[in-house]
Amino acid sequence: MSVSVLSPSRLLGGVSGILQVASLLILLLLLIKAAQLYLHRQWLLKAFQQFPCPPSHWLFGHKQEFQQDQELQRIRKWVEMFPSACPLWLWGGKARVQLHDPDYMKVILGRSDPKSQDPYRFLAPWIGYGLLLLNGQTWFQHRRMLTPAFHYDILKAYVALMADSVRVMLDKWEKLLGQDSPLEVFQHVSLMTLDTIMKCAFSHQGSIQVDRPSDPAEEGSTTEGGGAGEGQEEEALGFPGHPPFGQREAPGLPRPCCSGWACFRNHLDQMPYTTMCIKEALRLYPPVPGISRELSTPVTFPDGRSLPKGITVMLSIYGLHHNPKVWPNPEVFDPSRFAPGSAQHSHAFLPFSGGSRNCIGKQFAMNELKVATALTLLRFELLPDPTRIPIPMARLVLKSKNGIHLRLRRLPNPCEDKDQL
Repeated sequence: MSVSVLSPSRLLGGVSGILQVASLLILLLLLIKAAQLYLHRQWLLKAFQQFPCPPSHWLFGHKQEFQQDQELQRIRKWVEMFPSACPLWLWGGKARVQLHDPDYMKVILGRSDPKSQDPYRFLAPWIGYGLLLLNGQTWFQHRRMLTPAFHYDILKAYVALMADSVRVMLDKWEKLLGQDSPLEVFQHVSLMTLDTIMKCAFSHQGSIQVDRPSDPAEEGSTTEGGGAGEGQEEEALGFPGHPPFGQREAPGLPRPCCSGWACFRNHLDQMPYTTMCIKEALRLYPPVPGISRELSTPVTFPDGRSLPKGITVMLSIYGLHHNPKVWPNPEVFDPSRFAPGSAQHSHAFLPFSGGSRNCIGKQFAMNELKVATALTLLRFELLPDPTRIPIPMARLVLKSKNGIHLRLRRLPNPCEDKDQL
């Protein structure tokens, strides 16, 4: 019986042949992928030919425009150049159309296109598939089931719980007044809002603000906390020629003398100037700077420009709110824009989105904003720290890169301790 033995040269030749075949296969796959990317890019270029945009690199897109935390500045610049819409090239064959015009927004929000999953995919393991992430009939069923719980009359019953959470926060602030340096308020406001939702949604007993273990970083004033979209405090402190927030704003309102909620619990609808200031702050600093939709069918906009199925559109809420064609002098804080009777496009102001998928909790949020603003400004004078002005930056929500630092001064209260819940 004979046994054949492969010589080293023949063995190496066999391995070399396998490597050559593998290399050819890899090269072929790369060529196919490159061809797909090229064809997809050409399709996008054809789809975007009616929408001018700044020059972009063929591979890196508009990456040069994305300096660290400079996205909001880029949006404001592009809105002036392209007030309706413009394509944004991310890299290679990946792009989206960014919308800044209320008529464009109205068209998209009136459709039933699904949300683009890219910005939200990482949230699924954390929050699950609820109203935020669902699409289609399942979303509709969940929304219809939850909507009655957010009726305006039902939400009024929660004003006392909101006021209780705010008062706990303000009591903590009073204990910190002896410190000479500013207070970073974001951590306190975050706990207050969490406290409120735990009480209102889950009937939580006690207070998270009190029960939570003390964090030394909260008690100091040097915390560089990341704000969540309320960068408006420094502007919303006082305006010459306008009444103070706590001043009587409509016939029948009681004298604003107390730190409790009784002086406005039945008058949330009769706080016009406070509401105007809150809305103007939400215009300047929308909590969610943008939302995405993936077109399920072609769309034609009022000016005749169209986009095919499969395109991702970004509804830039921040761009809309800073569009000089929609809001003259958009960087100026001017609450009179929202004076009763003022005329606005139905989709010029979208801090809570719009259409059928608008924020289900928008009325809850507005009530909480009014309660927190009124109670805070009845007890404290708020002064910005000129050395640490909030620096807004765009993430999934609008944040302050360096926290929100304020100086507090206790105001005299002529009805101290007479208006308790």
